[in-house]
Amino acid sequence: MEKNVRKPVIAGTWYPGDPAELTRDIKEYLKKVPGNGVRGRVVGLISPHAGYIYSGQIAAHGYKLVQGRHFDSVIVIGPSHRSLFRGASVYPSGGYETPLGVVPVDGDLAGRIIGHGGGIAYHPQAHAQEHSIEIQLPFLQVALGQFSFVPIVMGDQDRRACEELAEAIYKAVKGKKVLVVGSSDLSHFHSYDRAVKLDRRVVDLVQKMDTDGLIRNLEGGSCEACGGGPMVVTMLVARKLGGTGVKVLKYANSGDVTGDKGRVVGYLSAAMYVDNPSGSRVSANPAAAGTGLSEEDKKSLLEHARNTIECRLKGKPLPSLSSASGATREKRGAFVSLKKQGRLRGCIGYIEARKPLAQAVSDMALAAAFKDPRFPPLKREELADLDIEISVLTPLKKMKDINDIKIGRDGLYVVRGFQSGLLLPQVATEYRWDRLTFLKETCYKAGLPAEAWKEEGTEIYTFSAEVFGSRE
Repeated sequence: MEKNVRKPVIAGTWYPGDPAELTRDIKEYLKKVPGNGVRGRVVGLISPHAGYIYSGQIAAHGYKLVQGRHFDSVIVIGPSHRSLFRGASVYPSGGYETPLGVVPVDGDLAGRIIGHGGGIAYHPQAHAQEHSIEIQLPFLQVALGQFSFVPIVMGDQDRRACEELAEAIYKAVKGKKVLVVGSSDLSHFHSYDRAVKLDRRVVDLVQKMDTDGLIRNLEGGSCEACGGGPMVVTMLVARKLGGTGVKVLKYANSGDVTGDKGRVVGYLSAAMYVDNPSGSRVSANPAAAGTGLSEEDKKSLLEHARNTIECRLKGKPLPSLSSASGATREKRGAFVSLKKQGRLRGCIGYIEARKPLAQAVSDMALAAAFKDPRFPPLKREELADLDIEISVLTPLKKMKDINDIKIGRDGLYVVRGFQSGLLLPQVATEYRWDRLTFLKETCYKAGLPAEAWKEEGTEIYTFSAEVFGSRE
């Protein structure tokens, strides 16, 4: 790998060249970030690429979200500042070096992206002096530890180039758990007030995940971002991977840091995530889940959930629960997930057994359709395309020993004070987590530090779940 290792070109200038100082600075940036948890699995970040004294604290807001997590690979996309070329350039093998060591390139993934064609190739000059990729790596090294990545520099940033690259990445990463980082600063060298006005337009469009609007506004000159293309590609890939959630974590500009508000540069940190990964569709073993539901019970619950939503849409009285019998009359925790064309459209549930299962499903079907704050209320014309999925939980059991956790059988529920987070059993299986990773991810879901499960005052519960859907 040594013969194809790109040496750092901005270490000692844009960020510290001494490993100890660099690590200390990044940890300090991360430490200052308040709790900014998101309700889901992060798949994309937008992160600035200025010198750390200007944008390091803003960048830390995104990297704090993924600190301690595992990804099969990371894809870092930046704009070309120094080299003119068409399409996008993918570094194919070897690695990128920083003062913290060499980050290996995921050669297999890079090769698959290049193999897509469409103007995607390897242009050595695109990477030689480009800082927008390198500036992200020390943060990733501190936040993730060991990882492999694919560096991509965009020469073209128009709509066609963004869509082509996003499709290439999406096809190449199928079956992998990846993080995509779009490296970009916002407006450059305007007065403070003018910069805030321009940047607010970008922030609003990112918050809406409006890639079309962002491209139009950038091309029309009504806002600025030197890495607009990487931002758009990150959002497009996140959406293709099932991401429906976006959170703007922090906006600031250089004037906020230096106090000089004459000619400033804008910085943004934002995250794209797969909303509520507990809504994943899997086939479950009823015996393992211990729900005692028959196939007829499951069919009845699914029909009842759909009928309940349909009656509310049509303004009719809700269907009666008098026919509920057997296991559907027992008190159970349950989640109802709604999906439209494979994408989450609502998901709300009872964690604990508060009501009889039939009533819980009825309540949560209505809540998922009309009261999930992440989505607008369901419309009547959407019903025909709606998939309904029900997750029935067994009673919570307080965990005594983490070695008792069985991946694929157990879900986790972490509680500390007013914060709590739940992940269903299939999540750990889907992402191939071990016990410790599952515990850490559940802590993140609760908005807690990764190691909070070890601390006094944190309660951990296990449970099983049976998941079944209307269109399996």
